[in-house]
Amino acid sequence: MREVLTYSRRGNRFSPRQEAAWGAYAHLWWVPDETVDDPGFSLAGCFGRTAPLIVEIGSGIGESTVALAAARPDHDVVAFEVWRPGVADTLGRIGAAGLSNVRLLSVDAVWSMEHLVRPGSLATLWTFFPDPWHKTKHHKRRLVTPSFASLAADRLMPGAEWRLATDWADYADQMVEVLDAEPLLDGGVVDRWAERPVTKFERKGIAAGRAITDLAYVRVP
Repeated sequence: MREVLTYSRRGNRFSPRQEAAWGAYAHLWWVPDETVDDPGFSLAGCFGRTAPLIVEIGSGIGESTVALAAARPDHDVVAFEVWRPGVADTLGRIGAAGLSNVRLLSVDAVWSMEHLVRPGSLATLWTFFPDPWHKTKHHKRRLVTPSFASLAADRLMPGAEWRLATDWADYADQMVEVLDAEPLLDGGVVDRWAERPVTKFERKGIAAGRAITDLAYVRVP
């Protein structure tokens, strides 16, 4: 695993509702960490079918994940989230929506993108409201860096899209600077993606007076 991680593992105490969702659905749609180390493990093998693959990094409580996956039944969605209560919430949402095309992993997403996703195989990448790591000394822990942009661009198939959103202006500026400099990506700031639901997290940012920035980049041939 990487030494500089883009996330921190917050508390994992479940509410009764989350406990019930975990008990009902974790064995169906959450991939235990140790399973990733099994010989022959593959993301496609988690679904038992061959379908275009979407990766979401930082799925939170699954509001966007479930809504977007429900609109794409012909795609498989792998959502990375290390915060277990958020995973439990997402499992409950998947169950309520009756979906079968979402799997959740709680391992390092950057390591997984490097080792589990083949070059040119990813249909879409979603990164909504990644941890901004406010302190300057922690900016190295931000997800959107030149090295990750290069990795993500390599894993996207030509013409595939990377959608991002943040409620922190300085991180939005960094995203644009980094992604504009990646030769395999073309795009920039766009109008808010109407298909992405307004989540609880986004509403908190708006209530705090922060502007939401949406970005879209496409892998060029």
